[in-house]
Amino acid sequence: MTFRVRIVLAAATAVVVAVVLASLAAYVVARDSLIGSIDDALAQDAQVLTSRQTVPAIPEGCGPTICVVVVDASGTPSYPGLVPISPATKAVAGGAGSVPGFSADITVSGVDARELVTPLPTGFEYRVGDTILALPAGGALVLTSPLTAVDHELRNLLVDLGLIAAAGIALAVVLGLLVGRTAFVPLNALTGSIEELAETIDVSQRLDPGGRDELGRLRRAFNRLLEAVDRSREAQRQLVVDAGHELRTPLTSLRTNMEVARRLDELEPEERQVLIGDVLTQLDELTTLVADLVELARGERPDRALGSVRLDWVVTEAVTTATTHGRSRGVEFRSLVEPTWVTGDRVRIGRAIGNLLDNALKWSPDGGVVDVTCRAGVVEVRDHGPGIDPSDLPHLFDRFYRSPAARGKPGSGLGLAIVAQVAEDEGATVTAGNAEGGGAVFRLRFPPPDADATRKGTGRSGGRAADQHAEVDPEDRG
Repeated sequence: MTFRVRIVLAAATAVVVAVVLASLAAYVVARDSLIGSIDDALAQDAQVLTSRQTVPAIPEGCGPTICVVVVDASGTPSYPGLVPISPATKAVAGGAGSVPGFSADITVSGVDARELVTPLPTGFEYRVGDTILALPAGGALVLTSPLTAVDHELRNLLVDLGLIAAAGIALAVVLGLLVGRTAFVPLNALTGSIEELAETIDVSQRLDPGGRDELGRLRRAFNRLLEAVDRSREAQRQLVVDAGHELRTPLTSLRTNMEVARRLDELEPEERQVLIGDVLTQLDELTTLVADLVELARGERPDRALGSVRLDWVVTEAVTTATTHGRSRGVEFRSLVEPTWVTGDRVRIGRAIGNLLDNALKWSPDGGVVDVTCRAGVVEVRDHGPGIDPSDLPHLFDRFYRSPAARGKPGSGLGLAIVAQVAEDEGATVTAGNAEGGGAVFRLRFPPPDADATRKGTGRSGGRAADQHAEVDPEDRG
């Protein structure tokens, strides 16, 4: 069943229900009005008969519009078999005026009728023919009127209401089709535009935003979806491009070293060891880089191998690797480390620190110095480059973000994003700012081991986590 058919059926059903309910209400109101008029007429006749101004004559049999029967206190009618005497009628007759009268629908000789039962006072006299009778213990007066005319009127009313309901249903179907066709014109146009976009796969196009109605809201929501898809495709494209740049540097260095390895016999033993060490380091870097690219592209965090980590040892290893990278540019890494323990994933922490050192190397001038300190669970990396532009600070740790000044430098904008992600995983914080005297300084702070152990025992909780954007360290503010 199509959506249009469902809308037409829903509209038609709503109209049908409304018409049926209105018809039922009209029928009930009309019947109550007709029955009420008969009850009023019977009540007036009963009042005349019981007024005591004269001795009323009770006719034998029923007249054309009314039957009158007197029932004594024992429940015996003046004319047996004329109308049925129910237990309720006998109760009124034997109640000596204490039981109220009532009105009810009855059937007399197969004919629908309306009955009025009213109590009679003690000593009530009535005349049957030439005989005057008295009711010393009270009784009841029963008046009935046939509903033949009322039933006829109600049947005619039912026919009229049925015709009206049928006409309303037919009109509802026609109007539903017209409304459905009118309402689906803009929706069909929107569907056609979306199908055209699906065929061209051009997510750079945008739909007409439309008005403030529901279709306009749908158009604007679809435009936001297109923008998100466009950004995602651009990010993927940029990831491929930047990954190529990121991989090109170690591959080029590895190729250069392998070219030198062709003349391995001409090298001194110490030079051979340096060459082999450089090759192995570059291979490790490529392996780690590919793993990080896959991790960030998939948007999933790897399983963490938690344990006690000597942070100063991790820093020393990272500095050794960074020194190999900086040798070609004459950049010196000076480290000052103190024994410090943290709890976390040693490999991931090492990768984060390595990325901070690589970032410092990238921004250091040739022959420059990078200062690295490690104490009390805090790793600080400071370069002597141009520093960080204030406009870049809010986006420094965003994935794929590259400042305008970094467009001409190698890198994919993933290194600092990985640092922020590792910091979040380990319950640490990473801050960035400009150092006094020039250059940039990054601080990676880890929680104390006891606090971290508590955090592990209760699941990831309240320690401050890096929120994927740079913060200005209070110590770096002028």
